[in-house]
Amino acid sequence: MAAPACVLMDIEGTTSAIAFVKETLFPFAEAELDAFLDAHGREPEVAAILEEVRATAPGEEPRAALRRWMAEDAKVTPLKTLQGLIWRAGFEDGRLKGHLWPDVAPCLRAWHAAGVRLAIYSSGSVAAQRLLFGHSVAGDLTPLLSGFFDTRVGGKREAASYAAITAALGLDAGAVLFLSDVAEELDAAREAGLMTCQLVRAADGTRASGRHAEAADFPAVARLHGLPAA
Repeated sequence: MAAPACVLMDIEGTTSAIAFVKETLFPFAEAELDAFLDAHGREPEVAAILEEVRATAPGEEPRAALRRWMAEDAKVTPLKTLQGLIWRAGFEDGRLKGHLWPDVAPCLRAWHAAGVRLAIYSSGSVAAQRLLFGHSVAGDLTPLLSGFFDTRVGGKREAASYAAITAALGLDAGAVLFLSDVAEELDAAREAGLMTCQLVRAADGTRASGRHAEAADFPAVARLHGLPAA
């Protein structure tokens, strides 16, 4: 098997602990929602998000719709975009630091140094992705990343989304390795022609699907797919 030209990565459960998103980022956004909207709701960027909320949930008060989506952990683009703005404030003033598993940053640096392109595909907004990697516990890793994709490209369990990403990257699908902890996402990526590997991190309680190559961490991914070791 040829080494991939590009590694496309999920975040939650792959590069970062599921608990960080669920126990740190989501509660932070919920707690800050009203204060953030009170302070910034009239700014064009936030006002546009609120209009998108009204269009997506007609007849429902925007803050109520946002809180309902938060409770449902809905993958709704205006919610994800707003969460990203709230998190930006927390990252920029130091209240938040992006969690990464200790094995991730050394591997990303080694792969990037070897000429492997690196990209992110997450249900969290592109803005939130940039914040997590730009203000991570391992420092600013955004210079290593050549692409960021969110739900605006399509759902993560839809093969068309992965076809759109590889087209945007200008790569053949077969040259791209997708890493995720979610088997259904990997199924969709493989349907689109990508290589796949499931991250099965014990600390996250991930269950192996048996349908994809499996790795406990990024060094194991490197061994399986001919990538440089950190």
